[in-house]
Amino acid sequence: MKDKQILFISKGENSASTRYRALSYFEPLRSNGWEPLHITAHGILPRIKLLGIANQAEVVVILRKTFGLSFLRLLRLCSKNLVFDLDDAVFCRSDGEPSKSRQMSFEKVISNCEQVWAGNLYLADRARQYNEAVKILPTSLDYRKYLLEVEKDSDYFDLVWIGSRSTQKYLKESLPLLESLSEIIPNLRLKIVADFDLPTKRLKTVAVPWSEEVEAEALASAHVGIAPMPDDPWTKGKCGLKVLQYMAAGLPVVSSPAGVNREIVQQGVTGFLAEKAGDWKTAIERLFHDSELRHSMGKAGQKRVIEHFSVDETFRKMSESLNSLG
Repeated sequence: MKDKQILFISKGENSASTRYRALSYFEPLRSNGWEPLHITAHGILPRIKLLGIANQAEVVVILRKTFGLSFLRLLRLCSKNLVFDLDDAVFCRSDGEPSKSRQMSFEKVISNCEQVWAGNLYLADRARQYNEAVKILPTSLDYRKYLLEVEKDSDYFDLVWIGSRSTQKYLKESLPLLESLSEIIPNLRLKIVADFDLPTKRLKTVAVPWSEEVEAEALASAHVGIAPMPDDPWTKGKCGLKVLQYMAAGLPVVSSPAGVNREIVQQGVTGFLAEKAGDWKTAIERLFHDSELRHSMGKAGQKRVIEHFSVDETFRKMSESLNSLG
């Protein structure tokens, strides 16, 4: 019996949503009778090709990308089962301000799908206003790649932040606070795993150019993972990838109590939720002075990822959703 095709459409192979919400599931999908494919849709000819592939697939999954109404209608006609995968608040602007055009595109694509896979409860609630067939599939990890024994630099106390240029503004906003901490913790260093660096005069930084091959080791070699972020309609749609990566790498986490991070990070168990500057200072100072606490929180975080945010566990939910489609 020929495997059923499932087509994932995204904005690019290197985007986090593609890697963590599609490509990570290709192996388990193949093991369960599916033939997974991935394609981008930029330009007229690629879109014509896409429609031909969609016509042959059992399921077409759109990864957070919204289309114009004309192409959406064509895709709907060509697709036996259309699913929208949502891991960002694509209905508003990245500064949290409402956008009429984005909201309209969101409503159209959601209402034209058989199912919606939402990365968190906030996104699920928004999607359910236009489609009742919503399943929460949290962004998840292959935790095995993070289980590394890496020596940490004893000359520095390393905070680590992982991300991209699109979220660097959140790190920039936290720099004055981190610089003030360097006066209390002289060997404090900020490791930035990204496609940029943010050198400062008062805080030593080290830039680690991001790649899939180095990210796990870069995180595991640090002491504490940080996730500063405001709480607004855009960040409420974030699915906690940063903190999940820190936890999988065995790091305690200090995070703003924003979006889904307040649900993932267990206060005092896997890390600290820090709202005010004083909370951040207290949390980081405490972790600096207590290596046993860092170790226990790191182990608790790994356990939480394995039990609730692993690719294995989330694929079970994905498989149930796929099997329910006609």
